[in-house]
Amino acid sequence: MFTIISRILHFGAKNFWRNGWLSTATVAIMTLAALVFVGLVMFGVVTHAAASAIEDKIDISVYFKTTTSEDQILSIQKSLEQLSQVASVDYVSQAQALTTFQQQHANNQTISQAISELDTNPLEASLNIKAKDPSQYGAIDQYLSSSSLSQYIDSISYSQNQSVINRLATIVRDVNVGGWAITIFLALVAGLVVFNTIRLAIYSNREEIGIMRLVGASNLLVRGPYIVEGVLWGAIAAVASLILVAPAVYFVSPYLAAFIPGLDIFQYFYTNIAFLFLYQLLFGCVIGVFSSSWAVQRYLKN
Repeated sequence: MFTIISRILHFGAKNFWRNGWLSTATVAIMTLAALVFVGLVMFGVVTHAAASAIEDKIDISVYFKTTTSEDQILSIQKSLEQLSQVASVDYVSQAQALTTFQQQHANNQTISQAISELDTNPLEASLNIKAKDPSQYGAIDQYLSSSSLSQYIDSISYSQNQSVINRLATIVRDVNVGGWAITIFLALVAGLVVFNTIRLAIYSNREEIGIMRLVGASNLLVRGPYIVEGVLWGAIAAVASLILVAPAVYFVSPYLAAFIPGLDIFQYFYTNIAFLFLYQLLFGCVIGVFSSSWAVQRYLKN
């Protein structure tokens, strides 16, 4: 068995170098497919970080009627804090809301003068509610819409924030679907290239294979070298794709960090490069082995 395996490896490597230009073209196609695949993995990291950053800034703001007393608002705050879906509840009084509004519009003389001329504070007290998970905002909104609480509430910002979350989820889903479609298409193209390359290699070596079968060589010994050749193509494509994507990730990392605080995509790439290589290696080898096996199997059946 050791002798058979060593011969399979030897002939597989020999075939790889013998078909130099075909091997180069096949590796190029497989590298392109692998680049899209690793790009999807990195894109998933970026979208997850972006979604987390946006979700962290999204909350429900509940504005109370000016006739609602502070004691009633604080009582509602306590009831909200007891809900399992709620992570935190911050109370903003009318005075705090007015101070914040004045600070935000300190450079606008018209607004500042209008506020100073008012006899009463027109701003409403509010509660800023953050859920443990964005999917739980609907349940919190239903709780606030109950008849016992709605009489004190003027407005709830849930619908506005929910549209942002839904829009983000739609964009991420559409891009992911498109990316996977491109990956599958390129994987099929790479598989067909490998299949045709192996068929050409078998045709050029048909006399040698015929002699091997006449002297009693097993199907494993005939099939093995071409499968090894497919594995070599996949392994080289995996290495090449990571080498090509590394400088691209390094270049875009500062720009992504400027838009998504706390995200260091190059650090993630460097830290998880072993896992990324395994993913790429598995992706490339599956294409190479499957296509090679299919091509040889079709020849052996003839």
